[in-house]
This record gives sequence, C-alpha cells and structure tokens, in this order.
Amino acid sequence: MVLLLIAGIPVIMVLSASWLWYFVVEGNLDLVGSLGTSNNGTLVEPPRQINTVTFRDDAGGAFVWTDLEPRWTLLVANGPQTCDARCEKRLYTVRQIHIALGKNFNRVRRVFVGATELATIQVAIDQGVSGRRAEVSDGPLLTYMAAAHQGLVPLSTSEETFAELFPELDDNAAQWYLVDPAGWIMMRFDDQLDYKAVISDLKFLLKNSGD
Repeated sequence: MVLLLIAGIPVIMVLSASWLWYFVVEGNLDLVGSLGTSNNGTLVEPPRQINTVTFRDDAGGAFVWTDLEPRWTLLVANGPQTCDARCEKRLYTVRQIHIALGKNFNRVRRVFVGATELATIQVAIDQGVSGRRAEVSDGPLLTYMAAAHQGLVPLSTSEETFAELFPELDDNAAQWYLVDPAGWIMMRFDDQLDYKAVISDLKFLLKNSGD
C-alpha cells in the first residue's frame, strides 16, 4: 500500500497539472484572476510589441527598437507638442526610480516617446506646479533633456502609431510604461503610485529575469 502511494503521487501530480493546463489554455479557467497578482503596476493585456515600430531619433533619423541593447525600459510617452509640468514630473520620477535601483542601474534604461518631431516639442513649466525650477527652464525639450536627463533616449513616432502603442493616454491619463528586454510593453504605472511600489515591481522582475 505504501509503495502504491509513493508511485501514485507523481502520477496524480502530472495528471492534475495536465488538467489545470488544459483548462487554462482553453480559456475555461482564469488562473491569474483567481489567484491575483502581487504587482503594483497594471499589466498591459495583451502586451504590445514595440520592436516592429519605426521611430525617429533626436536627429530625425529612422530608428528601430532593436537598435537598442536589450534591457528593461522605463518609458515615458507624451502626446502633446508641449512637455508641461506633469510631463516634467513624470520624467523626474522615472529618473529618480532609475537611480534608486542601485546595482541594477545598468540593467535598465529610460526612453521618452513623443507623438511629434522632437525638435518641435517645447518644455513649458508652471512655476507654481513644479518644485524643481533649479533644473527646469522653458525652451526646447531636447535642450532640457540634455541638461537634466543624461542617458535618456528621446524618440518620436506618428500620432497614429502613438495612439496604438499607448491607448491609455487617449484621455490624457497620467501613465508611464515598462517595456521588457524582448520589446513588449507589458506594464503601466499611474503617476499617483508610490515610487517604492514601482521599485518593488522592478526589483522583483530583475531578480527573476536573466536579462
């Protein structure tokens, strides 16, 4: 009887796993919905592939995502032709989160994506809103980025492509994104989310990723 139990346990486990997998694949069981997730950001479902998009770099030349080294990417998207106080705050927050990653700093990068040519985007900060006037001045976005956001990669794309990649921003929602090393936009973060919660998500992903 003991030998039968010992032999039967692996068989039961295999059969149970096969049964569970079948119902998940067939869509009859929402395992994630049932168990929940521990992430603080919101998963982008389904994730969106960014590798196939042709962008423009700061010099106006064609640029594809695969020109970048595979890394986790903190992506700030801004549709209007003006980077206002909210846009500036988002860039600042993402920069500080990146720095706070410490030893994992070089495994992550920051990217800005605009819906119009980068050279036409202006920074216009309301002094009553931004608390970082020492590093912020009105003027061309590229000049501001070169001074305050070294290492950030500025890109632009068409309004149509921008809307497809970042549909959550249609209602001017305060969101920014996380792209995995394979080029999938897979998570988004609300501006109101505490930075410690974002860092927790990032450290978890970096710990469990070989990239």
